Amino acid sequence: MSWQRPDGRPFDRLRPVSFEKNFTRFAASSVLTRCGDTQVLCTATIQPGVPPFLKDSGQGWLTAEYRMLPAATPQRQARELMKLSGRTQEIQRLIGRSLRAALDLTALGERTITIDADVLQADAGTRTASITGGFVALAEAMEKLVKAGELERSPIRTPVAAISVGLIGGEPFLDLNYPEDVAADVDFNVVMNGDLEAIELQGTAESGSFSRAQLDRLLDLAESGIRELLELQALVMGNR
Repeated sequence: MSWQRPDGRPFDRLRPVSFEKNFTRFAASSVLTRCGDTQVLCTATIQPGVPPFLKDSGQGWLTAEYRMLPAATPQRQARELMKLSGRTQEIQRLIGRSLRAALDLTALGERTITIDADVLQADAGTRTASITGGFVALAEAMEKLVKAGELERSPIRTPVAAISVGLIGGEPFLDLNYPEDVAADVDFNVVMNGDLEAIELQGTAESGSFSRAQLDRLLDLAESGIRELLELQALVMGNR
């Protein structure tokens, strides 16, 4: 029996996606990102100066922090305070790497951007939603620097978006929710730029293995989903 999606979506359909800009007041930019029942608050802050390894280089830096709020899941999770879990560290490094690919760090100048991704509600895909919404927050913050006369041009080189794909019962599915993420035999997180070039691929077989043909199907499916996300980003940012 083939897998029946819990929400009735076709195999190649994204969950409903939205970006609510200016969700909070004090950050340089803030975006509440919704992907189905997953909700992530993405904020960008900008500070003068860079880490020591970039001092006097003329280049800027971007870093990211990711946290899951205690009530983001059905069972309350304790806050990560003094020591971050390996999962949290891995995810925030992924977000940082992905969003640095969007920037011309020299054009940014010696400034440090911090993207905070706070998961308000989790139904799988929190890291991909953090990247996709984090880019919107990043682009908004850079536009404000230009309007304020602090930069001559935006240092954004390319949009960036991310999505999950997986194999369930040997068949590919786009944008997995939690029941699908648990059931998947193979799952991938795919990050791409505006030219649909890969920035990062994270994938594994939870049991068994997968073929090159199945991998190609998953990447084709991810590409179609990311193309749609890029269009949604452009729409909310007023670029279309």
